[in-house]
Amino acid sequence: MTAIELGLPGLGGLAGVPTTDEPQKAKDYKSDQEVRWCPGCGDYVVLNAVQSFLPSLGLKRENIVFVSGIGCSSRFPYYMNTYGMHSIHGRATAIATGLATAREDLSVWVVTGDGDALSIGGNHLIHTLRRNVNLKILLFNNRIYGLTKGQYSPTSETGKVTKSTPMGSLDHPFNPVSLALGAEATFVGRALDSDRKGLTEVLRQAAEHRGTALVEIYQNCPIFNDGAFDVLKEPGEAEQRLVPLEHGKPIRFGAGGEFGVVRAGFGTLEVARVADVGEDALVVHDAHTDDPSYAFALSRLSAQDLSHTVTGVFRSVSRPTYDDSARAQVTQARETRKADLQSLLRGRDTWTVVGD
Repeated sequence: MTAIELGLPGLGGLAGVPTTDEPQKAKDYKSDQEVRWCPGCGDYVVLNAVQSFLPSLGLKRENIVFVSGIGCSSRFPYYMNTYGMHSIHGRATAIATGLATAREDLSVWVVTGDGDALSIGGNHLIHTLRRNVNLKILLFNNRIYGLTKGQYSPTSETGKVTKSTPMGSLDHPFNPVSLALGAEATFVGRALDSDRKGLTEVLRQAAEHRGTALVEIYQNCPIFNDGAFDVLKEPGEAEQRLVPLEHGKPIRFGAGGEFGVVRAGFGTLEVARVADVGEDALVVHDAHTDDPSYAFALSRLSAQDLSHTVTGVFRSVSRPTYDDSARAQVTQARETRKADLQSLLRGRDTWTVVGD
């Protein structure tokens, strides 16, 4: 029996979370803790964007929780005037899964980094995505380990010279968006720390989504990987490289819209000049298509050299969530089987454990 058949709440990502009629401002979400990141760190921009965005949801602050793992980005909960937990390395999604399942009245957010989420936390991440737990994951990607002083990370480019790879990294890096889509995540987006408008829009859609929403955020580390994404911010370069997505609109970019995305062989996509292929050949973005292969093909346009970097919402589809289904199953068991913990403990199914 599916979650929908069991008569669960509406599909909105905020269903069940108490709202407030009191007007809120960004300052209401700022804690009394001194924000301590390195000068120029992209985390400041993301923090400010989140604090400015949350009042628009109209939720009670005591019903919002930020859970983090380990890393520079994981200081985030200290700076939010909400509930929060600075958890352990790679385990933020596991802890957040428990919160989301036990407390339907909470809006649960995970803040993690490329090392925390994709290395020690990789297994937790992919299972959270496939289960479709109703929580939001902000994955800060600066392509380096910042807190532990500059080792290469799972997203560092091949050949990256760091303290831990003095002759260059031999690893092939993860594409976090491709990874999430491979796990059949129901919502996947990407934004830049420097693009306040684009980041806010992706965050808004993620909050409204019921299920796991992963948002990769390209974020600069000025100390150990400074300028990693500068090419996406330079006038003349940004227009040629950034490929913004908007549902229902042809995928077109460039200073004058001279480039677009078209279909290629074997289900792939490629970039072409509109003048060469014609406007009718351009792909019209559909974030709601159920088959993840289209969104995956979009994610493969983004290479490590950032030649074509797709931003926006890649995929947003509806599927029953793990936590809704778990709560419904418990309710069904109580109603149909009249089960309770004491009857299980005092039942006849017992085991005897003996030593050698």
